[in-house]
Amino acid sequence: MKILITGFDPFGGESVNPACEAVKLLPDTIAGAEIIKLQVPTRFALSGTVLEAAVNEHRPDAVICVGQAGGRSAITPERVAINLADASIPDNAGDQPVDEPIRKDGAPAYFTSLPVKAMVQKMRAAGIPAALSYTAGSFVCNSLMYTLLYLIDRQYPAMRGGFIHVPYAMEQAVGKPLGTPSMDLHQIARGILQPNFAQELVDALWLKYSEWVWTISANTADYFAGYNQFQNLTVDGKTRSGVLYRVCRFV
Repeated sequence: MKILITGFDPFGGESVNPACEAVKLLPDTIAGAEIIKLQVPTRFALSGTVLEAAVNEHRPDAVICVGQAGGRSAITPERVAINLADASIPDNAGDQPVDEPIRKDGAPAYFTSLPVKAMVQKMRAAGIPAALSYTAGSFVCNSLMYTLLYLIDRQYPAMRGGFIHVPYAMEQAVGKPLGTPSMDLHQIARGILQPNFAQELVDALWLKYSEWVWTISANTADYFAGYNQFQNLTVDGKTRSGVLYRVCRFV
């Protein structure tokens, strides 16, 4: 199994980015999964291009993108990405889009396919401050998360993916206002990919109840008064030998 983990380069006048530095500290394998580490540029257009190229090259089973959220006091897995680029500061290329869609043919928003609530619970159980976040902002972090989930929706439906925001590194708090939250880089690295969570990704079976199937035949519509009577249950995962499988049935 392969897990691709990305971290941004420094931006906004910072000399380091805790996302990238924490990713560098991760081991090359966790719970038998190969960990592929990638630095991405803090640039709207290029970050998505670099991510897409890495996904096409490595074909990972899961992708976790990591970014800095200065001011937050905990590691925060993101629940949703929105189709909006609206930058309050320029990116590292000087681009500052305002009210622009990330993908013109994309959905208004995409939800993460990572088990973010379980991730938060596991981090807290390990003594690491963590909380669920419902906004990834509208800067490059949100743009990259949206691009990842767009790729999953359009090209890689079996792949899991999402985004994690992390606080400032402790050294970044020097010179900032008193009380600015920060976290040790090793603790951030422990949080973004807990060994038991990596094991869960390796072993997991994914269950999904689909939405109603609205397109039905005329005869079925007449018989059921227009209501579809079934939901589709999809179970997919890997065998012990690493073979991917998917089973679908109506329930």
